[in-house]
Amino acid sequence: MLPRRYLPPIPALMALEAVDRLGTASAAAEELSLTQGAISRALQGLEAQLGVALILRERQRLRLTPAGRDYVAEVRKALNLLASASLTLRANPTGGALNLAILPAFGMHWLAPRLARFAQSHPEVTINLSTRLKPFDFTGTAFDAAIHYGRLDGGRQDWPDVDSLKLMDEEVLAVAAPGVPALGAATDILHHPLLQLESRTGDWGRWLAHHGHPGLRPPGMLFDQFATLTQGAIHGMGLALIPTFLIQRELSEGRLIPVFGPPIRALGSYYLVWPDTIPDRAPLRSLRLWLQSDAADPALTPTDPPATLA
Repeated sequence: MLPRRYLPPIPALMALEAVDRLGTASAAAEELSLTQGAISRALQGLEAQLGVALILRERQRLRLTPAGRDYVAEVRKALNLLASASLTLRANPTGGALNLAILPAFGMHWLAPRLARFAQSHPEVTINLSTRLKPFDFTGTAFDAAIHYGRLDGGRQDWPDVDSLKLMDEEVLAVAAPGVPALGAATDILHHPLLQLESRTGDWGRWLAHHGHPGLRPPGMLFDQFATLTQGAIHGMGLALIPTFLIQRELSEGRLIPVFGPPIRALGSYYLVWPDTIPDRAPLRSLRLWLQSDAADPALTPTDPPATLA
C-alpha cells in the first residue's frame, strides 16, 4: 500500500477532473453541488499535498498545466474504476460479479446459450457483458476476462500476458445468395465481388491456398462485424467466407448457399483469456471450470451445413 500522503481526497480529485473537463470553477461547482470557494480550496489543497502546480488561472477560466493534464488522465481512469466497482457491487451485493468482454457474433451464437445454463448452475455469479472487437490491455479496465479470436497455442501468443482456455476451433464456408452460378474452380471467385472482415483480410487468400492456389490475396469489400457481412451476402453483394456456426439458420432456410467445396479450418480459434498477473477470482474460476466441463454439450453444437452445390 502506498503511503497515505500520496492518496489525495477523492473530492479534490473529482474537482480537478471536473475543472479539466468543464474549464471553470463555477461549472465544476455546479456539477458537483459545491461552491466555487470549495472547488478552489480543494484544488489548492491538492497542489499543496502533491507539491506540483496543476492549474493555470487565466481570468475566468482554469487550465491545467502539462503535468496536471497527465495527472488528470490517470485520475479519470481511477475514478472510473471506483465507479465501476461500486456499480458491480450494487448489481450483486453478495459478491461474485464477473466483467467479461465478448466478441458480438460469438457472444450471440455460441456463448449466450451456454451462459443461460451457467446462470442456472451458478446463481451466485453475475456476469456483465460488454463488446470489444480487438485485444486490449487489461490494466486500467474493469474486465476480468475476455473472449478472443486468434492464435494462442503452440507457444505463439497474439495477446501477451494472458492465460487462456480454448473454447472452440472454427471452420469457414464460402457462401453466396441463391442464384449465384456454381463455381467450376476455386479461382472462379476472382470473377465475383468478394466480402471480407476487416480484421481477416487474408482469409480469401488462405482459402485459395487451401484449394491449391497459393500466393493470391484478392481484395474485397470490408465489414467490421460478421452480422453486417452476412447481411451483405444474403442481399447479393458478393461471395463471403463465414464461420459455419454463425450461419446454420441461413443455410437451412436457403438464404445462403455454399458455392465451392466444404468448410475449411480457419486460421484462429476462440479462447477465454484473462490476465496472468492478477490473482484468480472465484467468479472467473467458476466460469472457467464450467466451460471446461459442461460447455462442450453436443446439444448445443451446430449441425453440419448442407452439402456444397459445386
